[in-house]
Amino acid sequence: MVMELSIRLCEIGDIPILTQFVKNAPHPIENQYFETAFKEQIDGKRIALLAFSNGILAGYVHLNFHPLYAPFARLEIPEIQDLFVSPDYRRQGIGEHLILACEKIALEKECDSIGIGVGVTGDFGSAQRLYIRMGYIPDGAGIVFDRQKVQSGDIRPIDDRLCLMVVKTI
Repeated sequence: MVMELSIRLCEIGDIPILTQFVKNAPHPIENQYFETAFKEQIDGKRIALLAFSNGILAGYVHLNFHPLYAPFARLEIPEIQDLFVSPDYRRQGIGEHLILACEKIALEKECDSIGIGVGVTGDFGSAQRLYIRMGYIPDGAGIVFDRQKVQSGDIRPIDDRLCLMVVKTI
């Protein structure tokens, strides 16, 4: 079957679908996460995009215009966050299309660059390869934990909060 992919802005009615969609996600989702994200979308702080494959929700992503990562905030670099594609739909280009949609929105808002954080463990290997293939490079600040720089000698848990921040000129 040929995949028909569509990407659109999240709507209020999508919140229950998203909540169910991430029930089996490998990363924890906070209560009211999508409600909070939708409110921030209304306030112009972020945009949530949904990807549908043949009419079925396959993934989502957020583009945050007010990132917590200080270098991105200082340089007004929007951050792609929480890119998630259902395991059933991976390796079909959906993640790449979601990133391209974020890049297009950032360009329309006259941003010069766009960034994203990627986990450093092998669990994020596919994402690491995708971002590099799409032209993202490390921002040069090294590893961060919860968007805060990690200094030599620091001890941090090795989980999805330990990231390398990457950036792309668009």
